[in-house]
Formats: sequence, C-alpha cells, structure tokens
Amino acid sequence: MSLEIIINNDIKQAMLAKDKVKLAALRSIKAALLMEKTGADTSGTEIPETVEIKLLQKQVKQRKEAATIYRENGRVELAEEEEFQAAIIEKYLPEQMSMEDVENIVKKIVEETGASSIKDMGRVMGMASKQLAGKADNKTISGIVKSLLS
Repeated sequence: MSLEIIINNDIKQAMLAKDKVKLAALRSIKAALLMEKTGADTSGTEIPETVEIKLLQKQVKQRKEAATIYRENGRVELAEEEEFQAAIIEKYLPEQMSMEDVENIVKKIVEETGASSIKDMGRVMGMASKQLAGKADNKTISGIVKSLLS
C-alpha cells in the first residue's frame, strides 16, 4: 500500500477522532505528496519510495527546527505542538538505526574508501548517505564521519 493511501486513511481516522494536531500533521504530509506528484520530477503517478522518505525527513526536520525556535523564544506550547507533529510524521519513516550500527557502517565505508583525513569527508558522506538513506539522519552520519576522520 502506498504512503498516499495510508495517509488518506489516517486522515479519515483523525477526522473521526477529532484529533486536530494529528490531522494538521497528516494534512501537511498529504500536501507535500501532492506537490511532489504534480512536480516535473515524477513521470508516472506513483512517487518513488526514496522520494517519499526524503519528503518525510524534510517535514520532520522542519518541525524540529520550528520547535527549537519556539523554545528559544519562550513559546513552549507551540514547541510542544511542533514536536508532537514531528513524532507523528516520524511514524511513517523506516525505523531509524542505532548510533552503534551507523558507526559500524561508516567505519566500513571509511575502510573501503581508504579515507584518512577530513579532506575525504565528501566521498565518505556520499557513500554513507546513499547506503543509510532513510535509516539515519545526515546530521548524525556527518558527526560520526567527522569524529572518525579527525
């Protein structure tokens, strides 16, 4: 079942439950999916899973950044709402890998590429981002790569 169908079903359930915060998060996902679907990048009617994952990750990142800004400005109630929406959106992402698993994979990539200094970070990040797409945040990967190459 495609993400779009799952989201539509969950929107119906949220409407019946009168859960406004969850409904707002689901509607934002649906809007992003529709924007992607009508964009020039998609030749067919189905959006590729990799694009869906990137789209969801972007939505989560936006919510978390907004929550951080709200907290800095003393708007705790708005920050909590953004964090709640981020948690809802994260449920549609593949399960995230643990730090240890990500670190092991990055170590293997560093060994394969023969990277020895921070100058090789771009090459390692490129391979790691492809291999860990949707399973780990690029910020986390970047931190691990920096610590291994420093």
